[in-house]
Amino acid sequence: MKQPEPVQIIKQRRDATLQKLVSGVPYIQYLGIKIDRRGDELTAVLPFAERHIGNPMLPALHGGVTAAFLEVTAIMELSWAMIWEDMEAGKTTNDAPRFRLPKTIDFTVDYLRTGLPRDAYARARVNRSGRRYASVHVEAWQDNRSRLFAQATGHFLMPSRDD
Repeated sequence: MKQPEPVQIIKQRRDATLQKLVSGVPYIQYLGIKIDRRGDELTAVLPFAERHIGNPMLPALHGGVTAAFLEVTAIMELSWAMIWEDMEAGKTTNDAPRFRLPKTIDFTVDYLRTGLPRDAYARARVNRSGRRYASVHVEAWQDNRSRLFAQATGHFLMPSRDD
């Protein structure tokens, strides 16, 4: 009977796979976004940077940075959900996987309050994911998870699983 893999080996493989996914998107590095994984749950972190300020008089995070942060979070969550299914089913190999990201159909952002000059966090929830289409909801907060500063809903065209 085959011995199960040690938990640490599985964790290292999952972390390495997530790192490959994130490093394949240059815009994530440009914005400085980090992705934190706990089990199958991802939390995106946008560390504060002076260049993210849109209105220096307030100061407030630029709306475009906020929208990009939310959209990146949604795309990473969708991609990770697809990869997670394959990993859990044993369909992945140790070779460097090639990732095709979902394409945005539409993305609607609700700016609920001013994004302050500090770190921001976001989590996405996949509402529906089929072979061709997915719907995702994203929430972003700063100091208090219950006080969102932005949220978004997006629809995405999913990449073919055959590639």
